Amino acid sequence: MTAVLTGGRVELVNPATEQPAGEVHFASVAEADEAILRAHRAFEHWRTVAPADRGRLLRAFAALVDAHVEELAQLEVRNSGHPIGNARWEAGNVRDVLNYYSAAPERLSGRQIPVAGGLDVTFSEPLGVVGIIVPWNFPMPVAGWGFAPALAAGNTVVLKPAELTPLTALRLGELALEAGLPEDVFTVLPGEGPVVGQRFVTHELVRKVCFTGSVRVGQQIMRGAADSMKRITLELGGKSANIVFADSDLAEAARTAPGSVFDNAGQDCCARSRILVEAGVLDRFLELLEPAVRDVRVIDPRDEASEMGPLISDARRQAVSSFVEGDSMDVAFRGSVPDGAGFWYPPTVVLPKSTADRVWRDEVFGPVVSVLPFTDEADAVAKANDSQYGLSGSIWTRNLGRALRVSRGVEAGNLSVNSHSSVRYSTPFGGFKQSGFGRELGPDALDSFTEIKNVFFSHD
Repeated sequence: MTAVLTGGRVELVNPATEQPAGEVHFASVAEADEAILRAHRAFEHWRTVAPADRGRLLRAFAALVDAHVEELAQLEVRNSGHPIGNARWEAGNVRDVLNYYSAAPERLSGRQIPVAGGLDVTFSEPLGVVGIIVPWNFPMPVAGWGFAPALAAGNTVVLKPAELTPLTALRLGELALEAGLPEDVFTVLPGEGPVVGQRFVTHELVRKVCFTGSVRVGQQIMRGAADSMKRITLELGGKSANIVFADSDLAEAARTAPGSVFDNAGQDCCARSRILVEAGVLDRFLELLEPAVRDVRVIDPRDEASEMGPLISDARRQAVSSFVEGDSMDVAFRGSVPDGAGFWYPPTVVLPKSTADRVWRDEVFGPVVSVLPFTDEADAVAKANDSQYGLSGSIWTRNLGRALRVSRGVEAGNLSVNSHSSVRYSTPFGGFKQSGFGRELGPDALDSFTEIKNVFFSHD
């Protein structure tokens, strides 16, 4: 796909059928500039809207999303190939995040600081126009994680959905207007990264950029944002570890492991794509894991029973295959995929020769999980941390002291003990190291969409 500098129509593809999924207009540089300018003008009004009224509008937006959950889910199935059950959760997550942040406008308070000679107070001021760049793997939730707190804090938003998956974002933009949000407060602008996304980075009226995607593009955004000292939040790659100790409930750890990595066909930055198993129980764990992997229902995503859909594109399928196919890779076992059209790849478990293998170190972003043994607690932590990434992970043990020590030792932003839960809208989400910086969700997210202003009032 080449840059559409003057705008143009682009045909989308359903990854489960390889048939057309719709057509969308991609914005040109001039259209991006116009959208940013209009958002800047809208900001002058939106920032003055009474907090209670901003909250009411966000609740109205959430109610409309709730009324259209099924429509949004079916749209995501067609555009992204997500299983229908997953897509319903994703649409519901947008609703929940909007409801959560609808309470924020009336709770964004400052402080009174004791000083000599007068009164000192702080205010949380909105930034202005926020540019949000959304990935193709979770188009709805990641969009909501950005625009809900940004709008609640009094900013205006221009959102660029991924080139491959813009349909649900466009519908959310329509629902925002139906809910009563003023025009240009929330704009959805489909387009290419080098055109619209790059303009977010370089345009002087965009005060913050939120990006979820690859490390390489995140580095480019960080370099570009330096010129204008633009605020940024980056959620980048992951290669999360799933650490299984011998004292854990092995059956439960094995039963739940496939969902922790094959959900969304492994196209998930939080995927637990490295399983570390204490050496003495490795063989038993693999015995338990095999039927769980073979039982993953990889079928038509429209089917209510579907647990895993296709990859997003043939290019992604080829990239995933490059990690596995070949004489040197030891494939332990794999699941099955449907015959016929669609960008399918089977759930696959591999046994790398060492931690130096590419499949162990690099983000596959597909339904492939690597399994290696560890000797003791220190070895488990060292192997988990031997990665450029630090986004998420799981720890399986019945020993509370060990769970605390290992969770403190592992370099990752989101960890779960005896579970694989990474995301709750009420708790902070983000990574260490090259998984990015800044925090989305929870009360912490609001801080990244405001500036602290300090004002001193003299007694004289």
